[in-house]
Amino acid sequence: MTGRERLRFCYELAFHPPRLNEAWRRIKNGTANVDELGEMLDTALLLHQSLPSTGYASQRALNRLALYQAKARAFGTVSFLKNIRQRIGRGPLPQTELPGHLVRDIGLPPFCRGVGGRRSKDAASRGPKESTSP
Repeated sequence: MTGRERLRFCYELAFHPPRLNEAWRRIKNGTANVDELGEMLDTALLLHQSLPSTGYASQRALNRLALYQAKARAFGTVSFLKNIRQRIGRGPLPQTELPGHLVRDIGLPPFCRGVGGRRSKDAASRGPKESTSP
C-alpha cells in the first residue's frame, strides 16, 4: 500500500462509517493484522484532533477536513475509534493537534443511509418523481 493509499484508508476509517464497521468486523473475527490496523486507527483518531495552524496542504483541504470532522460527530465516530483502539490494546494518543502533513484534500466514497434504493419518507410524501423526459 502506497503512502497516499494508506492516508486515504485512514481518512475512510475516520470519516466513512462503513469502512470503520468493516475494520471492527475484521478485528472481531480475528482476520485483521492488529498491528498495522492499530497504526491506521491511531492516524484516523488523529484526524479528529484540533486542526493545525500551519503545515497543511491547502485551505481547501483544511475546509474539507473540518467539514468531515463536523459530519462525523453525528455517527459517534470518535468514541467508536477510541473504543476499538482500547480493545486492541492501544494507549491514548499523546498529540492533541493534528499534524499538518496529514491534511490532504481526499474525497470519500459516497455514503447513503437509505435502505436498498427505497425513497425516504419525506421524498415519498412529496409524491412521485417528476420525469424531465417527454
